[in-house]
Order: sequence, then C-alpha cells, then structure tokens
Amino acid sequence: MFHQIRAVLSLLASAGILKFAGGLQGLLIYIRAGYEEFSTLDISLIGVGWAIGFIAGSLYMPAVVKRVGHIRAYSVMAAFGAIAVLLNVLWVNPFSWVVLRGISGFCFAGASMITESWLNERSTNKTRGSVFSTYMIVSLGATMIGFLLVSFVAPNDDRLFLFGAILFCMALLPTALSKITQPAPLANTKVDLKAIYANSPVAAVGCFLVGVDAGAFGGMSAAYGQEIGLSTQMIAYFMMVAILASLFSQKPFGRLSDRMDRRYVVVGITIGAALCAFAIFWLDSRDDYMILGMMGLYGAFMYTQYPILVAHANDHAKPGSLVTVASGLLLLFGIGTIVGPIMAGLFMTQVSPAALFLSNAIVHGLLALHTIYRIFKREAVPIEQRRKFRRMLLNRNSTPQSAVLMPKSKPIQVRDDVQ
Repeated sequence: MFHQIRAVLSLLASAGILKFAGGLQGLLIYIRAGYEEFSTLDISLIGVGWAIGFIAGSLYMPAVVKRVGHIRAYSVMAAFGAIAVLLNVLWVNPFSWVVLRGISGFCFAGASMITESWLNERSTNKTRGSVFSTYMIVSLGATMIGFLLVSFVAPNDDRLFLFGAILFCMALLPTALSKITQPAPLANTKVDLKAIYANSPVAAVGCFLVGVDAGAFGGMSAAYGQEIGLSTQMIAYFMMVAILASLFSQKPFGRLSDRMDRRYVVVGITIGAALCAFAIFWLDSRDDYMILGMMGLYGAFMYTQYPILVAHANDHAKPGSLVTVASGLLLLFGIGTIVGPIMAGLFMTQVSPAALFLSNAIVHGLLALHTIYRIFKREAVPIEQRRKFRRMLLNRNSTPQSAVLMPKSKPIQVRDDVQ
C-alpha cells in the first residue's frame, strides 16, 4: 500500500495539515464565541457563514483555478485563510466573526478542492482505492488532533488562533515545494438538481436533511456543551466519539443495505438516530459518561445515513453520471448545512440547550417518513444491478471534488446459489 501512495505523500501531508487547521478552528471558534458571551443566535449565524462560504468556494473555485492555476490559487486560499483566522483575534464581535467565518469556509473549500484534484490526477484505477482510503484516514486523524488541541488550551487563549493561521500557511509548503506537475482543471460542479431528484427522491431529500442535521450538530454542539456546563475537554471528546463510532457502524449497515432494499436500512437508521436524539433531549443529562455513550450511539446512526443514501442514488444512476450525482448530493448536503444552525439555534433559544437534539430528532423523523412514502411509490433496484456500498467520512468539509476522487464501485455480483 505504501508503494501505491508514495507518489502522493506530499499532497497527503498538505491535506493533513489543512484538515488539522479545519478541525482546530471548527471547534475553537464556537467555544470562544461562547466564552465571549455571544448569543445562541449569533453562534448559529457563525455556522451559517461557514456553510455559505464553503458552498461558494466549491462552486467558484474551478473558475479561479482555470484563470490563475493551481499553485497561485492554493497560495491565495492559504493566505486569505490565515488572514481571516488572525482577524478573529482583532475583531471580536458577532458580525465580524460571521463574515470572517464565511471567508474561512470559502478558502478551506478552495484549498481542499485543489488538493483533492491533485490526488485524483495522481491516482490510477489500481491505486485510487488506496489513495482514497488513506486520504480519509489522514483527514479523520488530523481533524481529531485539531479537536484534541482545543481541549488542552483555555478558551480565552489567543495562541490557538495564531497557531491556526500558521497551519494554513504550512499547508501550502508540501504542495508548493513538490515536483508534482499541475493537474487538469478542476471538475465543474454545475449540476441539475431536478435531475438529481428525479434520479432518486430519497437520496436528494435525504442528503439535504442530513446536511441540516450535520450543520446543526457541527455548528451548535459546542454551544450546547457550554450551556449545560461541560468542560472544553468533554465537548471535544463527545464530538470525537460521535465521528469515531460511525467508523464501526458504517460497514455492517452498508453490507446490510447491499442485501436488501437500501430504503429499509435508511428508515431503520433514521428512526434509530431520531430516538437517540430525542433521548438526549429528554434526559438532558449532565453526566460525562452518559453523554459520551449517548453521543457515540447517536453518531453511529447519524453519520451512516449519507453513504447509504449515496449508494441508493448510485443504484439508479447511469454509469457515466456517478460523479455528477455525487456532486449534486454534496451540494444539497451543503445547502442543508446552512439551514441546520438556524433551526437548531431557534430551538435552543426557545426551549433549552438540549433542544438542539429535539431539532435533529424532528429532521430524522421527516427523513424516515419521506423514505417510507417513497418505498410505496417505487420498486427497489434488483440486487444484481446495484453498486457496492462504499464507506465514506462525510462532514461539513467535504467538497464536490471528493466525488471525483472517490473510487467507483462495480455492480454487485450475485452468486447463483443465493439468487
């Protein structure tokens, strides 16, 4: 495996540093906002700013790269990303942080897309699986390290903002100093959302609702933790546990979806997520161990929904349209992340901090109901015509270029004795 990824080590290093910065700043900004006594609504708008900036970066970065090239575009994204982080220290007010978070989202999306484009260019059909899996591991590990670093420093310490700016600059070095030739222009993300919905209504609506949930959880979990009196360490730990739990749940649920109508699995895991979220709201526990356990169980259901929805969409997609479908689903997911923090912020303001999970329980319930409705409206794709489930680590930092990098699964081969 090392031989297969040796050609892209510098790119993986750059991606790792970038994801480290993303994990660090993605948690730090919300914890610091709570320390500065920003309102719940202000904190939700910071999450909205990131989502809007990230989507804008995903849509416009191909045009920027086409005009100035990969290295120059990456350099500009790293520079502006570092500047935005530093300005958070100088301009400590909600309006500035919403705008600066939007700039950070734009720059992070642009830098990530360029890195993923390079990885795609340097991958072959033989090595793509290894490169993609290694990229996922590096991304997850670097993000987790970013979370952990926040837990070791006081929330009012400006040094983490300075370090975050340094990381943005460092992410440029492995790529700028490597001898890897520049890849082809980035894939354009122009998609027909009506066609995406026509291809799979369950996947289209589902990815939007999963985005609402992910935007709410990623943007408002720190505010929830601070409001109920959790330490910074506990906030970092329960966000990590939620993600890590999905690593163990995706494969068994995915294999199950390969053997039956995937929509039944979607209904099962969304109901499971809804029940877990409602239990967190209802119990409103302050016990550290109970919170960690419940967050782990919730993450096991929550983060498994998107890859199964993508697999369901791929079952219906034409072979040459897989990247377009995946890019469209990511765009719908991104639009959902704009709605999520606002919805959760209103619930938290009107009910209680734990109402973040009441909001998410409602979202999961809506997805379950829509999927049940669609089961009666459309026949399932025969098992032998489906594509195998692929595990993926989706978060608010996933770009449409990730769909290009992802290896394309082949149709499932069904043995005669089990047909």
